Amino acid sequence: MKNWKKVLIKLTKSVILAVLCMSLVATSYPTSAIAQSNNLIPSQSSPPDPSIDSSQTQAAPGLDDPQELEAFLDAFLPQEMEQEHTLGGVVSVVKDGRLFFVKGYGFIDPEKTIPVDGDRTLFRVASLSKLFTDTAIMQLYERGLLDLNADVNQYLQAFKIQNPFDRPITAANLMTQTDGTTQRLLGIAAPTAAEMTALERFIPDRMPPLIFPPGEIYAYSNMGITLLGYLVQTISETPFVEYVEQNILQPLGMQRSAFQQPVPPELQFALSPGYRYQNQRFNSYPFLYFNIAPAAALSATATDMANFMIAHLQKGKYGSTRILEESTAELMHQQHFTHHPKLPGSAYGFHERFENNLRMIGHVGSMPGYSSSLTLIPEKNIGIFTAFNSLGSVSSNVLTRFFDRYYPAPPVTVPNAIAEVDLKRFEGTYQDLEHPRDTLAKLTAPFGHLHVKAEGNNRLAIETPGLYFPSSITRKKLVPVEPLLLKQIDDDGYTAFGEDASDKVRYLFNPINAKIGAFQKLPWYETIVFQLWFAGICVVLLLSACFISPISKWINRSSNSKAPYKFTRYAHLMAAFAGGLYLFPLIASGLFLWMTGAWKLAYGVPMAVSFLLHLLPIAAILSLGLLISSIFAWKNQYWSWQSRLYYSFVTLAALLFIPFLYYWNLLIAKT
Repeated sequence: MKNWKKVLIKLTKSVILAVLCMSLVATSYPTSAIAQSNNLIPSQSSPPDPSIDSSQTQAAPGLDDPQELEAFLDAFLPQEMEQEHTLGGVVSVVKDGRLFFVKGYGFIDPEKTIPVDGDRTLFRVASLSKLFTDTAIMQLYERGLLDLNADVNQYLQAFKIQNPFDRPITAANLMTQTDGTTQRLLGIAAPTAAEMTALERFIPDRMPPLIFPPGEIYAYSNMGITLLGYLVQTISETPFVEYVEQNILQPLGMQRSAFQQPVPPELQFALSPGYRYQNQRFNSYPFLYFNIAPAAALSATATDMANFMIAHLQKGKYGSTRILEESTAELMHQQHFTHHPKLPGSAYGFHERFENNLRMIGHVGSMPGYSSSLTLIPEKNIGIFTAFNSLGSVSSNVLTRFFDRYYPAPPVTVPNAIAEVDLKRFEGTYQDLEHPRDTLAKLTAPFGHLHVKAEGNNRLAIETPGLYFPSSITRKKLVPVEPLLLKQIDDDGYTAFGEDASDKVRYLFNPINAKIGAFQKLPWYETIVFQLWFAGICVVLLLSACFISPISKWINRSSNSKAPYKFTRYAHLMAAFAGGLYLFPLIASGLFLWMTGAWKLAYGVPMAVSFLLHLLPIAAILSLGLLISSIFAWKNQYWSWQSRLYYSFVTLAALLFIPFLYYWNLLIAKT
């Protein structure tokens, strides 16, 4: 009986070692981590081509008729909302300085008793709030109270922004999202108004560190715009919410819009909750009280947002009122940063979008339960706003259908590729530069990975792994037209690459969206394929230690092993505890967030998760004990060679798991 159990343990260890070897061999072969399809990534277009006849992009007949636009939207929008499990939404269009169209679709309640009203229903518009903050900054600029190119630290009294680079951070950098910081996802909101943190305390505590020299790289950052809002508050000596109310909302007649959290009592009944579709029904999110109010707190109606669009299209004027001088509005709408002349860039606050041979400027917004967009076409004096009470692609689909119908794209021509470009140098995995780096939110980074691969016929393919993206967003093919510039085959968009100081390809610009974006090439050990293999092997070994080590200790006690019983007992118990203390906190934290809702990380890391993750350093300390035990076992020839080898692999997994956890900000839980 004893021999049978001993043989079983040895056999199990041998199987684990064999699986480990096979895994290591498998990683040496090229692999496609995710199955791909031939669907195309949404298009991005190049700057308007003056050589194209403007008649090709003139408004199609019917745009001058609001009823025709209504019939067009009615024909597809309700069905699309149903397919995307979106309960309600709204669309407003302005043209030539007036409200052209506004209509609500669907409902604001799951019982479908309260329809969306374009004039009265409020939606939380998330990042569209940033445009109001940027407009406020431009007001201070034209009044001579703020130098857009001066170091923002000269305006800050309560704290200073730490900047390790020679270039200062300016308001211009912050408005173009080139200040050098990255995203902040944890702790940006509070569950109640009483728990919100004032800007002067929140910003110095939560501002991400500068990763890039200011003015060099685009990286979207909520905290940068939040800092701008604090500048508005500091320079004007007026609370940010009051300043925007007095200087933008009231002059524009936006009486049913507010940055207040919660919205004023007279508007609360008309605010649509945000929803997620779960278990065959709509579940509402609670009201998020944003600590980053200047970047995300606005609630507004479609009609009010139309007034804001009119003011910007009329270069600062709304009726007899001005919120910006004409020259200031023109300056705000100009491109101030781009990674390449052929690519869309950033204006002050607005993002450029090149589509169907038209230059557009605007912004999109998303938060738990809401999605929205605001797009202006200055050349046509047209603006369109959309908002929905669920996350999803409905908003972007409305824009694409609208532009394709009323401003159809000119014929696409495949350019002549240049033959001397070595496409192999572009190959690799690229990661979105805006991902958080200094908190647990770094775990979201793989969701922004792209794979670039050279193909035959002088073609380059950009692929998004299906594990992280919708199945309709998977592949785009390009041909080189300049050494670092490639043209997309199926539309008139461009993608560019950037080199570092040693002329090695390091950056990928505007690969998938119709607006500015930047990605960085990853070394092989940071790719998701390697990380998954690495983590998987470590987890298998650590998990096995939790079960095999206690049994091995019991068997060795009743066998003729030359190892001292106490040594065997403590060595195997240490391995079991190390494996358990590594895996239990990670598994339990994941289950906790899955059960309670990962979106609640917006409030910060829950206390239960923080407690669990603080067990990981104990496992790291035990790993050092495993190393000592492993050395003793080999030195004194304790156990069989299979047992020693297995124990050594468990020790190696435990030790290597330390830098793995540190890399993902898990070892020392950074919140």
